[in-house]
Amino acid sequence: MSVLSVSRQGLLPLLALLAASPLPAGEASAPRAEQRPQRLLAHGDARVDNYAWLRDDSRSRPEVIAHLQAENRYAAAQLARHEPLRQTLLAEMRARGGQRELSAPYVERGWRYRERYPAGAQQAVYERQPAGGGRWQLLLDGNQRAEGLAYYRLGAWRVSPRGDWLAAAEDVEAGGAQRIALRNLKTGAWSQQTLAGASGSMQWSEGGSELLYVRLHPQTQRPYQVYRHRPGQPQREDALVYQEDDEAFSLSLAATASRRYLLINAFSSDSAESWLLDARRPQAKPARFARRAAGREYYLDHYRGEFFLRSNHAGGFGLYRSAGPGAPLRTLIAPNPDRELETYLLFKDWLVVKERQDGLSRIRAIAWRGGRERRLAFPDPGYMAWLDNNPDPDSQTLRYRYSSLTTPTSTYEWEMASGASRLTQRAAVAGYRPGDYRSERLWLPARDGVRVPVTLVYRPSLFRRGRNPLLVYGYGAYGMNMDAAFSSARLSLLDRGFVFAMAHVRGGGELGQAWHEQGRLRFKQNSFNDFVDVSRGLRDAGYGKRLYAMGGSAGGLLVAAAMNQAPELFHGVVAQVPFVDVLTSMQDPTLPLTTGEYGEWGNPERAADYGWIKAYSPYDGVRPARYPHLLASAGLHDRQVPYWEPAKWVAKLRERQWPGQRLLLVTEMAAGHRGQSGRLSRLEASAREYAFLLGLEAEAAAPAEN
Repeated sequence: MSVLSVSRQGLLPLLALLAASPLPAGEASAPRAEQRPQRLLAHGDARVDNYAWLRDDSRSRPEVIAHLQAENRYAAAQLARHEPLRQTLLAEMRARGGQRELSAPYVERGWRYRERYPAGAQQAVYERQPAGGGRWQLLLDGNQRAEGLAYYRLGAWRVSPRGDWLAAAEDVEAGGAQRIALRNLKTGAWSQQTLAGASGSMQWSEGGSELLYVRLHPQTQRPYQVYRHRPGQPQREDALVYQEDDEAFSLSLAATASRRYLLINAFSSDSAESWLLDARRPQAKPARFARRAAGREYYLDHYRGEFFLRSNHAGGFGLYRSAGPGAPLRTLIAPNPDRELETYLLFKDWLVVKERQDGLSRIRAIAWRGGRERRLAFPDPGYMAWLDNNPDPDSQTLRYRYSSLTTPTSTYEWEMASGASRLTQRAAVAGYRPGDYRSERLWLPARDGVRVPVTLVYRPSLFRRGRNPLLVYGYGAYGMNMDAAFSSARLSLLDRGFVFAMAHVRGGGELGQAWHEQGRLRFKQNSFNDFVDVSRGLRDAGYGKRLYAMGGSAGGLLVAAAMNQAPELFHGVVAQVPFVDVLTSMQDPTLPLTTGEYGEWGNPERAADYGWIKAYSPYDGVRPARYPHLLASAGLHDRQVPYWEPAKWVAKLRERQWPGQRLLLVTEMAAGHRGQSGRLSRLEASAREYAFLLGLEAEAAAPAEN
């Protein structure tokens, strides 16, 4: 049976519904935003922004809200033709994930901790029991905490060393700023006071009497201050421990493996430094370990009287040990141009390192005594492997997690001495049979000859070379690794004949620091070229007939810039909270993240930087062309990519909307950058996006039925 006939069997009922379901009266016409030209001048270059008025920092101006609501109504009317399919997809996704989920417990300081989802629950429940056994005690029920709130997302949580206090960072406004709530675990009572304006990064002092936490700048939302709080005292009495005045740097907190120090980490796009705080005497003044320098990054830990650093001071990242600030560095692992050192863990008998080679993660353990080495082997051509929570450095067992495009997320325990690995848990996926799917890894050439890795997955029984729909996903920024991980929701596409591909373009970190450098600042155009060239290469190799693209945030920038470069290439695009008005946003230092990201995108106050940003900025690059069908999303309370960026972009594209083009903007009015809160609610967006793509494919594959 051909893929086309399979697709028609599954989607002909939908096509019949489309023909029988005209748009509701009054919603047939797409909303048109009023043009109010605003002239922008920099470096002798003039731009005109007709839709700048859509920016409203208060998120409350009636005319702006009315426009966003009109876009939502129009999108809902257009998507109504996909509603039966969306409902089917949503039911599949929910059934596949199961009603109950339970994490593999871990042990820390005499307690065993776990996370579970009750049947049908949106939020997780966090519990502990004595390591020796006993009843499970409730730490936090996210469903209770979310009750009565339009939005709730739990960030980090920390139990004090003595086990008597819980600190929980909670986002209740969708804007990214978090409140820290404190619970007395002896009495079970929550403190009436919460610590406002926090980033979510926090650590307890070793005695457990004081909590260190990071506050956000009230205007830019930059994590810039560390405060010390004693439970029970008013927040206004909290003591300022450290303030970062350089607007290019942000702060986070960590604890060393020895538990001797708390680390105040200051970092920018290409530089980092650490300050040491005595975990037993948090009132003491923090001491800097090594002074920051442009282009130098180091990441610190401490164990058994020594400091360990992952540092790039000698070129690539290596691992070093030192007696303390100012002391010489001794090389443990020298930089290797063929292998990028990503992170490390310190155990009593073992050093564990996670590295990246040929774009894939490698994990090995090296014995401190004798240098004996163990390596983990992974079975899939592309995968994601990462170090899980390992709080006990005296352990002989490493806990790690693994996932691939065909392997649900799994937790393992690795006995480093014997080399034996034991599966402790695998995410349950109802009805899933791994043998029904195939994953491949390819290297495809970009226009400058650079080979770009691509990981893809499809269902062989539905694959017919050159005839399947192909969805290409990408990110390509900040040196972040977009590894090939499992998605149970994605099965709904694969089971309907789609091929799914991840393009690991330059700008990400899959091939090390150099891969990032080749896709940022003045080389950012490489990211977009890679995405376009890989997509064409996949089509030419027979992996797809009609191409679709998807990306979120900086990945939204990626697919939007690809649309400008090759508007004819993709039949449809999904752009999730896309960063599309790059030049205007980077010219505004009052916006969150702007100054801290000059090292990624450039500083448009400099003429050269202005030029290369303008050359690729999707909003500025919209041109007369037949653009693909588009579903864009935004969050009204998003502080990372403000809602007005996708709103302005869609308004500008609508000037060129062609008859029959689906050009849709959905703004979540109670959400932020990460979408809706609640695991089940988040599936709503996936079902909507997949129904959009499948609907487009059904109409294109069976034009006679339209």
